[in-house]
Amino acid sequence: MKSIPLGTSLVCAVFALGCGESAKPPMKVSSERPAATTVSEESATTPSKNEAVSEAAAPLKSRSFTFHYRFKVKDLKPADDAANSVVKVWLPSASASDDQTVKRLDATAPGEIAENTDDQFGNRILFFETTIPESGEFSVDVPYEITRREVLRGPSRAADPAAEKLDETRRKFFLRADAMVPTSGKPLKLLDMIELVQDKFACARQIYDIVDNHVAYKKEGTGWGRGDTNWVCDSRYGNCTDFHSLFISLARSQGLPARFEIGFSIPTDKPEGSIAGYHCWAWFYNDERGWVPVDISEADKNPMMKDYYFGGLTPDRVTFTVGRDISLVPKSESQPLNFFVYPHIEVGGKVLPKENIELQIAFKDQA
Repeated sequence: MKSIPLGTSLVCAVFALGCGESAKPPMKVSSERPAATTVSEESATTPSKNEAVSEAAAPLKSRSFTFHYRFKVKDLKPADDAANSVVKVWLPSASASDDQTVKRLDATAPGEIAENTDDQFGNRILFFETTIPESGEFSVDVPYEITRREVLRGPSRAADPAAEKLDETRRKFFLRADAMVPTSGKPLKLLDMIELVQDKFACARQIYDIVDNHVAYKKEGTGWGRGDTNWVCDSRYGNCTDFHSLFISLARSQGLPARFEIGFSIPTDKPEGSIAGYHCWAWFYNDERGWVPVDISEADKNPMMKDYYFGGLTPDRVTFTVGRDISLVPKSESQPLNFFVYPHIEVGGKVLPKENIELQIAFKDQA
């Protein structure tokens, strides 16, 4: 079993039951910041004054890069009438936040792009219409200049008096269940034999450890990657969506507002190139610290970074959207999207299969 820094006597018992079988083997854990000054974190314990000052004094890393949200639509068949020739395209858009500066550059597309915002999460959504070209294919490229900043809000970080305050409406919103992210039922069996601590920040660390010990990062067979909490609870493996759906379910069940965030990891082993797929993480809300990030799938892949990824995010990423069950703007013919990171395309009112969309997403570091 992995070493569990917080409340070991409280959490060990759970890993023999719940939705699966025994826990994963023990791994050494470190809180080292990647390629930066080491930050010691005592896993949801109250930091000493010196620890808080030390982390606060450490300069946050940042990374600037050009990002191309690029794809090709192919193998479109000619339609018999004008209505079935209409192609509608929705794209997520990166937008500025405390964690990233974003400048969207001139896009290339076969139609005029409009920008809209969804009412629930505030996501920026790009949209355009076109018709099926004679060639049966077209390309889209939306370039950005992005600077992403490291996030450090771990336990050795001092409380932030200026932290964002959630009003009651938004608190309830981030405590509710999503279609695949329940707040009751089977997943809560993982908590049956745990004496959860009263401190909400420490409780979040307990849940973080539970998820990391219950789930393994692997992509085999079918079912993974949908962020279905009940599925991952039983299967005990998956990708980032699965890890963080389980975390969000358990956090919300204990009165911790939590949200899902998705975008892309920026490779650290090269200065430019293609990006294979999306990455996602989660945030929980703490009254003293505001929104605090967790990246449990990265912690699972990099056990030496487990403490860091409770409250820390490297700058090697970009956020595109927040939330689950996202309603597109303008309204689409489909149901709300489970999550929104890839293009959603409808031809003649029917969703275009992903096999017709060739992703060509890429980045290049700026000097």
